[in-house]
Amino acid sequence: TGGASRRAATQLYAGARHVAPPASAFAALKDDGSVTTWGEFWSGVDSSSVSAELQSGVNQIFSARYAFAALKDDGSVITWGHSDNGGDSSSVVTQLQGGVSQIFSNEHAFAALKDDGSVVTWGDSDYGGDSSSVSAELQSGVSQIFSNQAAFAALKEDGSDVTWGLAFTGGDSSSVASQLQSGVDQMAS
Repeated sequence: TGGASRRAATQLYAGARHVAPPASAFAALKDDGSVTTWGEFWSGVDSSSVSAELQSGVNQIFSARYAFAALKDDGSVITWGHSDNGGDSSSVVTQLQGGVSQIFSNEHAFAALKDDGSVVTWGDSDYGGDSSSVSAELQSGVSQIFSNQAAFAALKEDGSDVTWGLAFTGGDSSSVASQLQSGVDQMAS
């Protein structure tokens, strides 16, 4: 896997600054803000549908197992790869057109933290791509997001914590909810 990198090698030598690898593919962010992808077609490498948007202005790239997300200088997000693993963000595209400051990922979903402290999620609903159960808490006041293999946790400015994703991997913190309502100043995943 990734053997097609010889074809991409000339593009990579011109200043790759970050490489994000999911299962069997890679995406390289170059100094000029463009992205080059290679690897197994089935694993999310095919960026042809968004190639024009990846030619310039990309600030960071992120990966899930079979999908990628690129954060652009203007705060917009471009996604590609397997649709059910975060490669298709069309359900939240209007929320990702600007104002995104950070992106976080797990194996099959993404979460974007916006400048206004709100959170936008997409990808596999079981893995946190669907945050509707905690959407009220994610509308404002989020200062940081953490992720593990299948869940997300948001640290809020008021010191509270919000979780979503697969329950048995930390997406359900109801058993310790009273301890997470305030006073949380640091988290780790």
